[in-house]
Amino acid sequence: MSEIIVPVILSGGSGTRLWPVSREKHPKQLQPLLGSESLLQDTLRRLDSLPLTAPIVVSNQEYRFITAEQLRELGLPAWTLLLEPAGRNTAPALTAAALYACRDGADPVLLATPADHHVRQPDAFRGAVLRGLVEAEAGAVVTFGIVPDRPETGYGYIEAGVGAGDTGIDAPRPIKAFHEKPAAAAAAAYVAGGRHFWNSGIFLLRASTWLKAIGHFAPGILAACQDAVDRAKEDGDFVRLDAAAFAASPADSIDYAVMEKLTATPQSGIAARVVRLDAGWSDLGAWDALWQAIGHDAHENAVAGDVWFEDSTGNLVMAEHRLVACIGCEGMVVVETADAVLVAPKERTGDVRTIVGRLKAAGRSEAELRRKVHRPWGWYDSIDKGEHFQVKRIVVRPGAALSLQMHHHRAEHWVVVRGTARVTRGKEVILLGENQSTYIPLGVKHRLENPGQIPLEIVEVQSGTYFGEDDIVRLEDNYGR
Repeated sequence: MSEIIVPVILSGGSGTRLWPVSREKHPKQLQPLLGSESLLQDTLRRLDSLPLTAPIVVSNQEYRFITAEQLRELGLPAWTLLLEPAGRNTAPALTAAALYACRDGADPVLLATPADHHVRQPDAFRGAVLRGLVEAEAGAVVTFGIVPDRPETGYGYIEAGVGAGDTGIDAPRPIKAFHEKPAAAAAAAYVAGGRHFWNSGIFLLRASTWLKAIGHFAPGILAACQDAVDRAKEDGDFVRLDAAAFAASPADSIDYAVMEKLTATPQSGIAARVVRLDAGWSDLGAWDALWQAIGHDAHENAVAGDVWFEDSTGNLVMAEHRLVACIGCEGMVVVETADAVLVAPKERTGDVRTIVGRLKAAGRSEAELRRKVHRPWGWYDSIDKGEHFQVKRIVVRPGAALSLQMHHHRAEHWVVVRGTARVTRGKEVILLGENQSTYIPLGVKHRLENPGQIPLEIVEVQSGTYFGEDDIVRLEDNYGR
């Protein structure tokens, strides 16, 4: 095997169809939906044992701190976190990653994969990647076709052709055509015929191959992304694409911008190949897909958390913070989080986006943020709130510090429950241990730091007339906010 693969993890989507677990500013790829690790972390784990170098993770800048923390938790020796200033879909994301990978004159093979898929059999996935590697090295665009287990009308399909090198079902095959989401009869015919696969959205190809293809079919995307990469700034853990240049790129997907045109215009000189993938794949696009991915009990119920059933079948129930009991439920989705609960029939979960849109239009924070909010220094959880008070649990990582700040509309009381706090309060700096507290009057500049070796945990009681995050006046900040 001559090539080292650069993983390109596409991690910029918002995943609102899995609300209330997935939120606009804390999306599904950063959630532990199927175990103790997030989907992003699981995506990188399944690449273990492939011939890899440091991954490029393309993420929306809104998720940068929690994404960086999750990458650190994996213990990777190196990685690049490429920040999109705005979502422009997958074609610009892959273009920016390919340009960045080639910046020193290299031309690596890229494995571009979404961060929010689930694969039950990672060994089979890695085997499929290796089967496609020789074609990718030679300049082909290789994609992976999922062996369908049902006539699904919600996925696009890849139709495989027959080529001179088609020596077996696992060999890379030419792509004859892409088909949009079909009607039920067409989907059934596709599954019965054996030459149609679900479109996975996973690609293996040289960086130069992608840049040639995007330059041919969508030159506006290439030009804008080239400008955005040329003007990018490195900022600690992050590489920030230039905002104005990236915003000038047309928004389009890899399939629409290149793949469908590539198979329809063979004179481009770029070969397109599909590798059969039978590895228990799911895109986890909605709650009914998660029900299919999770193991079921004897009554076809899929469960996460403290759930009790009585005379109930075919349900998905997730309980994060309390006991959930279901009586006489059939084919329902019940998702309990700290600040929101979803109840819907499985066949209606596609309408979750409608609810999220209405919440956002009404200015409800539940559309964008979970109650537990991650920050570069740690996280906070707003555990209670009333007309003139708010209570937060705050955890600060060892060595981290909040910004030096002040508030116009609230005072704060801090009680240390674990660790050691260094507190700047006006002109004084004090150390607080467990069971000690301090008071920050309204209008006084202050900062909270953790000088210790263990996480610092405090309970903060805010009192005042307004508690929005826009009442934070940052005077100094280690994270450039």
